[in-house]
Amino acid sequence: MRVDDRFRWLIWLSLSEIGTMMVFSNYSALLPILQKEWSLTNGQAGWIFSSYQIGYILSVVFLTSLTDYTNPKYIYILTAFWAGVSGILFSLWAEGFQTALMLRTLTGIGLAGTYMPGLRMVSEKFPPRERGRAIGIYVGVFSLGVSLSLFLTGFIHSFLSWRWAFFLTSLGPIGGSVIAFFRLGDVSMKKEEGQEKISLGEVLRNRPVLMMIGGYVAHMWEMFGMRGWMVAFLTACLLTVQVDFQKAVNLSAVIAGVIILVGAISNALGGLLSDRYGRENTIIVVMLGSGLLSLLIGWTRALPFSLVLILSILYGFMVTGESSVLSTSVTELAHPGGLGRTMALQSLLGFGAASISPIVFGYILDLTNPSDALIQFGYFPNWGWAFALLGLGGLAGPLIIWQLKRKV
Repeated sequence: MRVDDRFRWLIWLSLSEIGTMMVFSNYSALLPILQKEWSLTNGQAGWIFSSYQIGYILSVVFLTSLTDYTNPKYIYILTAFWAGVSGILFSLWAEGFQTALMLRTLTGIGLAGTYMPGLRMVSEKFPPRERGRAIGIYVGVFSLGVSLSLFLTGFIHSFLSWRWAFFLTSLGPIGGSVIAFFRLGDVSMKKEEGQEKISLGEVLRNRPVLMMIGGYVAHMWEMFGMRGWMVAFLTACLLTVQVDFQKAVNLSAVIAGVIILVGAISNALGGLLSDRYGRENTIIVVMLGSGLLSLLIGWTRALPFSLVLILSILYGFMVTGESSVLSTSVTELAHPGGLGRTMALQSLLGFGAASISPIVFGYILDLTNPSDALIQFGYFPNWGWAFALLGLGGLAGPLIIWQLKRKV
């Protein structure tokens, strides 16, 4: 396939991916609204956000490993449709903690069958010399989709109810499945002569790939904790300066969308820089920067909002910048005969961390804030320790990758 044809194919896949991501952030965009309406603790709010990742974890090993045996395109199409239907059911039936937890878990299964199989398709389609840029674009589009999910949810909610916001954003994955069905064409797995499937045990004996996955786990811990709670944090900052509650939530969703959109740019840039300066060097520098910002950002609530905004945008740029580089590195270090199993392991451990950190973040908020904070202040005033925990986990990443770099 010619270069132009490959990148035209990548554009269609990216458009489909944007559609599938429309349900990703609709909950976190309206978390303060739902927390107030359903009288949720921070721990319960964190569980609902993480249930999406839990649904992912419950199915990703099976679905990603299945790409070793069947065309990932068909897995992608079916699970994208599933995500849309599950999101619509959430808009109709969610009534509180238990129903929201169950329905978001079902929606997360859709991500398991789209994101990693999509990444597998990109790695199969592009040769090594183009793979860093291609995966950088693909992972960057993930962040773009997260950003647009926040934008669109906040925009719809400014005119309609939260149920309409969830319903309309849930049409995105259905549209994504239609695009994939008609535009992705034949996506065949490469079968190299003499290539044999390898066992999970052999994957686990690949020390370099395990260390790179360790860096990915640290990255996911930090990034998903931030994404789950950023709207709520910005809402607290705006309420501190006496902005109306409904306006503060909608404005925070838009600002969080900008923050994550900046991350889409850094993803693509990270892929390009890693092609030039090396995967490990790029990962170490970016993760050090994001970890330090995690340690800082939570203590800034009472500062001028313009300063909080600048730091938050820089935070969004750094916290996502190494995503594509980590994923590219895993595909390059994996044995070709076990790529599906390696990516399944990467997803299982990475999204395991991504499911735990928002819950722990919520419990730390409960422990470090007055029990009557919402009644007394209308928001939670203390965010420093919760964000600091994200930073401590994130800083484990560059330490692991530095050790890997020394051994190479």
